[in-house]
Parts: sequence; structure tokens; C-alpha cells
Amino acid sequence: MIFEQIDAGGDRNFSYLIGDEESRLCAVVDPGYDTSKLEARVKDLGLKVAYILNTHTHHDHVAGNDVFHKGDVKLAAYKEARVNPDIKLDHGDVIQLGQQRIEILFTPGHYLDSMCVLVNGKLMTGDTLFVGCIGGSFSRGASTENQFHSLFEVIMKLDDSVEVYPGHDYGPQPSSTIGHERTTNPFLQRTNFQDFVWLKEHWDEYKAEHGIP
Repeated sequence: MIFEQIDAGGDRNFSYLIGDEESRLCAVVDPGYDTSKLEARVKDLGLKVAYILNTHTHHDHVAGNDVFHKGDVKLAAYKEARVNPDIKLDHGDVIQLGQQRIEILFTPGHYLDSMCVLVNGKLMTGDTLFVGCIGGSFSRGASTENQFHSLFEVIMKLDDSVEVYPGHDYGPQPSSTIGHERTTNPFLQRTNFQDFVWLKEHWDEYKAEHGIP
């Protein structure tokens, strides 16, 4: 498998390239404001884009869709996503990319159409989970409850060895593992919902107190 994490401009956004070495087909994940590096890697590696995947439809993760959405390229996103995807995905769905099996995990919370993309032990988490923190949610109500469920009942059910690749370069390093996040991410220490909500509401104070940049 070919797998690359690529700078996508914006607010330290990451795009991802998943390629199948045998078929030379690839999928691009979250093409952002700057697609130049992603386009260059597709060309340099001699790949043909078959799919565009959006982890969610905030503009910085879909801004570059039209650059790749041409010919027989299929746009794949959550079934109710506002981008009107060609392939409407739900939890547990699989996209076959040559020999590569791309699995979809529906993880609402940061946004109502948020999902994570799992392939060969690599999890692209969009804005659901960052290295050392988590994405925001719009309210203290359903979206925060959904986020709590997505983190603890979906993502944290994965094996510790699964690698974490977030939608933004916000952490001390650009990637991590489920095991590392499970034991070091302050939000994932808060298995009680009220404690989790407290940390979301006091995150700036917590960072200052604990010397987190």
C-alpha cells in the first residue's frame, strides 16, 4: 500500500493519499485549500484517482474536491453529507481500492457527518481525534454526547497498534497510535461524561496549567 500524509494548507490541514501498488489506483482524503502537493504526489507516483473521501464537510476538508472530481472519479462521504456524494457511506461500509480495503467508521460529534477512514491499520480521524486533544463540537447537547460516544464506543474500541492520522497538525507530532492516545490524551482519560464536558469547557485553563502549547 502507498500511504502519505500531505500538507493541505489552511489551518495546518492534512490531506491523505491512499494508493494500491498493483492497480495504481488511489484515493485522496480531505483535499483542502491547497491541493498542489497532493496533485504532485499523485502524478509523481503514476497513480489514477478513483475516489475522493471526505471525513466531514467543513470547507477546509472539501475545498479541493472539484480539483479531482472529474471523469469517472467518485466522491465518497457520509450518506447525509451536504456535498451530495456519488457514494453515500454509512458505518461499516467498505470501499475496495484494488487490493486495499478501506473501512468507514461513522463518528459524529465534531460535525453531524463526521467519519473516520481505516485502511491497513491506519486511521484517518478528520477532526474527531487529534494528537493530544480532540475536535470541537457545536454545543453541550447532542453533538457533545455524540462525540463522547464516537470516541469511547467506536475509536477506543480499536486496537492500540492502530495508527492515528488527524485532519490537522495540532499536536506535538503529526501522527500517533490508539494506544498512545488512550494513555496520554487528556480527553480520553475522562471516561465520565461530565468530566469530559468539564475539560471541553476549561481546555484553555487546563493547557495553561499543564504547560500544553
